[in-house]
Amino acid sequence: MDAAGLMGLMVPDINQLPLEGGVDPQYGTVRWRTLFCADKTATVGMVMGIAEFGPAGTLLPHRHGPAEIYFGLEGHGTITIEGVPHDMKPGVALYIPENAEHDTVAGDEGLRFLYAFPKDRFSEIEYRFAAA
Repeated sequence: MDAAGLMGLMVPDINQLPLEGGVDPQYGTVRWRTLFCADKTATVGMVMGIAEFGPAGTLLPHRHGPAEIYFGLEGHGTITIEGVPHDMKPGVALYIPENAEHDTVAGDEGLRFLYAFPKDRFSEIEYRFAAA
C-alpha cells in the first residue's frame, strides 16, 4: 500500500458536501451526501454516505445486488426489509442482504442514517424499484 493509502482520506465536514437526490420520484423523497465514492474521492471498495429524510420522507421499495449497511444517526423511522419492519433510530445498525426488498419511511422529525455498500462507485449499484 502506498503512503496515501496508509494515511487515509478524511472528509472534514459533511455539512459542506452537496445534497444529492430528491428529484427522482422513483426513489421517493430521500436526499443524501456522498462521503466516499471512487468518482468523488480517492477510495476503492466502499461507497458511504449519509441519507437524509424530512418528516415522513421516503425511500420507496427496491432491491440491489450488493448488500448494504445502515447506521442510525438522528431522528426515527421504519426500515422494512422483506416485509419485516425495523425501528431505525440513533445507534441502531441494520444489515440489508443482497437483493432483499427494502424501503424507508421517516418519522415526524425526519431521519438521518449512514449507509455503506461494498462497491467502488455508487453508479455500480443497480436499483430495481418495485412496481407502483
